[in-house]
Amino acid sequence: MEVIILFSVFLVLLLVGMPIAFALGLASLSYLLLEGISLTIVPQRMYAGIDTFVLLCIPGFVLAGNLMNVGNITDHIVRFSNALLGHIRGGLGLANVAGSMIFGGISGTAVADSASIGSVMIPGMARSGYDKPFAAAVTAASSTVGPIIPPSVPMIIAGSLSGISVGRMFLAGAVPGLLMGLAMMVTVYILAVRRGYPKEQRVPFLQLLREAKTAFWALLMTVIILYGIIGGFFTPTEASIVACLYALVVGMYVYKGLSWKKLPAILSDTVLTSSALLLMVGLANLFGWILTSEQIPQMIAALILSISDNPLIVLLILNLILLFVGAFMETIAALIILFPALVGVATGVGVDPVHFAVIAVLNLMIGLTTPPVGVCLFVVAGIGKLPMLAVAKAIVPFLLCNLAVLLLVTYVPAISLWLPNLLMGE
Repeated sequence: MEVIILFSVFLVLLLVGMPIAFALGLASLSYLLLEGISLTIVPQRMYAGIDTFVLLCIPGFVLAGNLMNVGNITDHIVRFSNALLGHIRGGLGLANVAGSMIFGGISGTAVADSASIGSVMIPGMARSGYDKPFAAAVTAASSTVGPIIPPSVPMIIAGSLSGISVGRMFLAGAVPGLLMGLAMMVTVYILAVRRGYPKEQRVPFLQLLREAKTAFWALLMTVIILYGIIGGFFTPTEASIVACLYALVVGMYVYKGLSWKKLPAILSDTVLTSSALLLMVGLANLFGWILTSEQIPQMIAALILSISDNPLIVLLILNLILLFVGAFMETIAALIILFPALVGVATGVGVDPVHFAVIAVLNLMIGLTTPPVGVCLFVVAGIGKLPMLAVAKAIVPFLLCNLAVLLLVTYVPAISLWLPNLLMGE
């Protein structure tokens, strides 16, 4: 009975628009009061949820993303992408996807990507003759590539929950992320040709070289982060701090968009964003502890395995569960609540845990662009001053494209495992 009340309170609070962290906390509180459990368990479980060294990556990469935005690093990424791809039919849409792949591969968060790239690309694409809902849909869909391509905040969370190597997960996401980005580029091009979207004039080769030279310092950031982690020079947590220092120096002394006066506002925004994320992690851990104490994960596992123990069928069921949950729940909370249980089911039928981690994150990223609670949809709709329904309709081709990539990644493990096995051994 208490578990039914737990989920009922949680769902009602979500439906009335309560932030996910408070919905988790109040639902958990209702359960504890009904069960007569001491409320001292609340700070204990919250602290246990965030007392993980690797979670220090989160404020680090959030700060790096904020420094990039204010330091004009994002602008140079977009300009280089436009110069490289703008002459192709639908080139600004292609540049939007390429910019998201590069930026997201540094910030590690989809919402930051959709906000920063969207503020530049959505108005620019609309002025150039693209339908504004299409521009918003491209921005939202492509922003989900960022947390697949390393570094990835959701993969950091998954690693902290399960003990899976974050470095291996970062590498495992690289090829699926590139595949996802390329598939979206093909979708953009097909739609652009069918709808007659414009193309820009080809940029002279010397100008392209100048843009590449200007963007070099922005692009080098990704190389430093990945090479440092792969080469064993620093951990993912240390990589986030290196990214911050690099973004600070490049933004202040190379691109000169940063100044000391802007730093307090940047740090304040980083503290607010990181605090909200870590509060959610702590409260979701409390919620997850309740589920574990009620043996809900074991029930889910038994239910799935009672249907089939065939890995192909089990993976299909897990995908459906994650897609459904991702459409209603924020990524971090969904991972904390579901991932430990579902990874146990997956490994029980012979699925590599790193492979399943990529599948789980990919599912939940798709959820960020799926109504009714697709956070990235709300972000781009706000930037474009568009009704939510218009953006939801425009994003359907990209959802279908991403679902096709999800199936491919699910049933061809080598797509995820080839790179980490090559560079870090099996």
